[in-house]
Amino acid sequence: MSVKLSCQEQLLPGDSLEAKWEFATGAGFEGIELRARGDGHFAARLPELRAAARAGVVMATVCPETDHFIGDFDAGRRRDAVEQLRSQLSVIAELGGTGVLTPASWGMFSLRLPPFTPPRQPTEDRKVLLEALLELAAHAAAEGVWLAVEPINRYEDFMVNRLEEAAGLADEVERETGLDSVRVCADLFHMNIEEDDLAAAIRAAGPRIAHVHVDDTNRLQPGTGHMDFAGVFAALREIGYDDWLTFECRLRGEPEEALPASTRFLSRVLQG
Repeated sequence: MSVKLSCQEQLLPGDSLEAKWEFATGAGFEGIELRARGDGHFAARLPELRAAARAGVVMATVCPETDHFIGDFDAGRRRDAVEQLRSQLSVIAELGGTGVLTPASWGMFSLRLPPFTPPRQPTEDRKVLLEALLELAAHAAAEGVWLAVEPINRYEDFMVNRLEEAAGLADEVERETGLDSVRVCADLFHMNIEEDDLAAAIRAAGPRIAHVHVDDTNRLQPGTGHMDFAGVFAALREIGYDDWLTFECRLRGEPEEALPASTRFLSRVLQG
């Protein structure tokens, strides 16, 4: 299983991407996942990102960091989310990366918390998501990268919680467009809440999975909880996954100690 470990930039010590990269490579990582705020902030980082790329920093993927996404209830905010993702897809393509991740929404509504009844029906949810994804599929394909829908847990989103739901959206986009540029991001923390069987969910989503976020059951770094990493990695091996395993988590302890210890832990599991 020839996967590579990467880490989101905010977890890495250092006051520049070059400094973060120096630490990351020493800690056992082979790439950095960038974070993208809204209002065109990510495109405004291009001089910094180009310089980092010239210095050899590997930046393959982007995870948005904003308060609204493609499933927002407000049409204007949905449109802005699409425009931000279009920009992020173009930037990561220029850097030689592979793709951008997005949830349907985050923190907007939960069916498990009051008032329990959302202001929009499930058929309308699917309509707005597909409207955005059809446009983004074409843009991602034109740039030679992918957009991966990341299911998140029931308390943070109410539309896309499981891998099969994200894969179903990707299937429908491909039927409509002939493009396979909309894919799935599997986040182990969210899967731990939502999936009956993590390995079975991975096998069912199969080649739709373009990216994996690794974190433990407590949302901390791998090795601090009780995640069945061996079972997950066996399922990823079965589907032929050979791309990034990216740390998206909180840290227990200082990064200088916590991150290298966690990459050593994962390396032992991967080798076992």
